[in-house]
Amino acid sequence: MSRLLLLEAMGNTGPYLLRAAEELGLRVTVVTHEDVYEKFYPPALKELIGEDVLFTDFADAEAARRQLAAHARAHDVTGVLCGWEFLSPLVAELSAELGLPGNDPERATGCRNKRVMAGLFAEHGVPSPRTVLATTYQSALTGLAESGLAYPVVVKPAEQSASWGVSVVRAPGELAAAFTLARSWPVETPHLIPLDTTVLIQEYVDGVEFGVEAVVSGGRVAVLPVTEKFTTRDAYRVETGHTVPADLPPESLDLIRRTVEQALHALGVRNGVAHVELKLTPGGGAKVIEVGARLPGDHVVRLMRMAHGIDEARAYVEAVTGTQPRTAPAHDRAAAIRFFTSYEPGTFRGLTGLGSSPHVMAVDTDAPGTRVGGVRDHGNDARVGHVILCAADNSEVNAAADTVMAHVRVEVG
Repeated sequence: MSRLLLLEAMGNTGPYLLRAAEELGLRVTVVTHEDVYEKFYPPALKELIGEDVLFTDFADAEAARRQLAAHARAHDVTGVLCGWEFLSPLVAELSAELGLPGNDPERATGCRNKRVMAGLFAEHGVPSPRTVLATTYQSALTGLAESGLAYPVVVKPAEQSASWGVSVVRAPGELAAAFTLARSWPVETPHLIPLDTTVLIQEYVDGVEFGVEAVVSGGRVAVLPVTEKFTTRDAYRVETGHTVPADLPPESLDLIRRTVEQALHALGVRNGVAHVELKLTPGGGAKVIEVGARLPGDHVVRLMRMAHGIDEARAYVEAVTGTQPRTAPAHDRAAAIRFFTSYEPGTFRGLTGLGSSPHVMAVDTDAPGTRVGGVRDHGNDARVGHVILCAADNSEVNAAADTVMAHVRVEVG
């Protein structure tokens, strides 16, 4: 039986990929670090994986590549999957070395490192925020002054994920704290992969932000139905929910498709999936905020399946094994997720005020006693659960979500 390598299954996309591979008759070897496996893999995930686990040290990318290439050659590996965003360059390099479908290894860092991404976007004319790079606070001040960028600006680390270290800075007096925050992670957690600590200062792009998923096979891009995003409006812009599909006119959808294709070609995304964050601007344009060569988090894979019958995890497996991915919608409904979020850190005591609706498909909450980070620390650490809904269309599912969430209160102590 053919086998896949899945580089890290710890995130919420891991189970989707494992089940998709099983449905296609493929075995999966999950690659992780022994300490990560013991500390962060819940029993249900370990049971799903079984004995097919290979331990490596991702902090030493070159040694990991050599080890995994040797393992792949010895075990009839026919595809390599990325389940953890920080590993997408290694996935591209490994796929190329093995002669398997993957992304351009020469440009793969651009899907992970926003400094490199900004350079590739500028080189290929991809509409995106103007960017200043800085490694010291003084160079940030100088670069900002020379660029002509006006406040507000967005300050973010070159290499992080899930909004860690990202701030909207509205005045000069806020810049120093935002710069320090953006440089707070010299290594990734939990694998201790060294990170680029360059800080990006970008123009603040007015407009409405959307999530866009794409499946790419042989360089051909299939853009899936667009996701509507809901975020807080303070300096940290934490995502509070998603709805699939967004309610957009055909001309906006066509603009999004063309812009996404341009961005993915610039980044060398040739076989696999991509998660694109993009804004439609008041002037009728679009700007790409950033791209990841991975499945979306936040259970958007499930929402896409519920709303349109598209299994993006399965399409990813098909793309990296040389099979034509299935991306055509099977039906036309809408699905939404809303997160139970604490705006202050503390210990989760419970949830009150959750409304009811026939559109609710699932509710999940953390156990009381769980430590909660609060939105100023990191968006996902502020979440204590979610509710998933399904309805006939965007307006119906959003109205149902509003009703269910109207009086929710997260109790922390």
